Amino acid sequence: MNTLKSLLFFIIFTNFAFSQSLDNNKIEKYFIIADKIIKYALENEEGYKLLEGFCQFGPRLSGSENSLKSIFWAEKKMKELGFENVTLQPVMVPHWVRGNIEKCIITKSKFFKNRKLNVGALGGSVSTIGKNIEAEIIEVKSFDELNKLGEKVKGKIVFYNRQMEKGLVNTMDAYGRAVDQRSMGAINAAKYGAIAVIVRSVTTKEDNSPHLGSVNYSDEIPKIPAIVIGIKDANLLSEAIKKEPDLKVKIELNCKTLPDILSYNLFCDIVGTEYPDEVILLVGHSDSWDAGVGAHDDAAGCIHALEVLNIIKSLNLKPKRTIRCAFIINEENGIRGALAYGKYSDTCKYKHICALESDRGGGSPLGFYATADSLKFLKISSWLPILQKANIEWIRHGGGGVDISKVKTDVTMGFAPDILKYFDFHHSANDVLSEVHPREFELGAAAIAILSYLISEEGL
Repeated sequence: MNTLKSLLFFIIFTNFAFSQSLDNNKIEKYFIIADKIIKYALENEEGYKLLEGFCQFGPRLSGSENSLKSIFWAEKKMKELGFENVTLQPVMVPHWVRGNIEKCIITKSKFFKNRKLNVGALGGSVSTIGKNIEAEIIEVKSFDELNKLGEKVKGKIVFYNRQMEKGLVNTMDAYGRAVDQRSMGAINAAKYGAIAVIVRSVTTKEDNSPHLGSVNYSDEIPKIPAIVIGIKDANLLSEAIKKEPDLKVKIELNCKTLPDILSYNLFCDIVGTEYPDEVILLVGHSDSWDAGVGAHDDAAGCIHALEVLNIIKSLNLKPKRTIRCAFIINEENGIRGALAYGKYSDTCKYKHICALESDRGGGSPLGFYATADSLKFLKISSWLPILQKANIEWIRHGGGGVDISKVKTDVTMGFAPDILKYFDFHHSANDVLSEVHPREFELGAAAIAILSYLISEEGL
């Protein structure tokens, strides 16, 4: 009952704030502009065409040739579309390469001998060159289990087999509760003497595609090879161990870390007509993992930002404040781009009044998260009736994203599309252009465009 009362109060208060903050002429004007933005996005699908162009180069791991090709393509496109201040910001990024050997084979077993398992090296993993990584498997589902075993895992391969929680509606929460085994699994196993780790893919999809991501190491603890395994083979391996506890696997990887390499952040503007030094920053990250083409993660976020500028320019809207599109490099394995842009935001002449990130895919729009003081949050919330035109259902307190975490600004925001199926694709070969629906993607871009225009006109 208390929850219902709170909800009713919020709705009533928001509508009151909306009616008080804008006069009737402005309200009518913004409703008309919102309709125009949505109509243009859905009818022309120019953003989806840009998404197709950006994804044409394949996966875009930081430091790769594909990554640079996509950035230079986007730079050219920004100039062709007539945006201002097109800028490449140099960033030195990590350069890890996967290599051409990724093997995990069951070697000792009555029932599964020579069975190849579908695996991939985790980003940043050390190789097995010069090492004999063949051992028995110890399965755990938590670090607590691992800690109880302690040095019993010495000389063994630790298999982290914790599933994403299916009972959680919010798949981002489920991801957050499972991903630590991928990021911290090697450190925690190596401190007890394990020689390698195998990690269950962090995904909602019951397939056999390895879902990639970074592994962390410590200079104080031996660095051991780390691989991720497809769900079907994870289930098979778990059952096999139950039948044969002394089962062994052999792991072979020839991945390596090369010296840091030059890459770039990329940004461009529509300069404000009245307050050009006040910037609304729209961000996605240009890099992806080296499977699929990173269409959802995060080509969609980059092109959301670019499509916002395209829509506003195409409709000949003249925002009072500058709206900036930024493609940030190296989110997946280092956040070097975020750090570089953060330093720039500290020293440049502009004031970033709001930074918004889209990094949850190109699904149908649901809401926005916002971190702001009470008055600014209330002001943004008061625009919900206009944003509802683009299917935005809510504005909630919450974060924006790692790529804007270093930006000096009073307000950070995150675009929140429907992510029920997002982790079917995330960090895997499943993340391809065909999995992004054009109308869902364009409506998301329209929602961000409406919000950006409102901020440009009304300030924060």
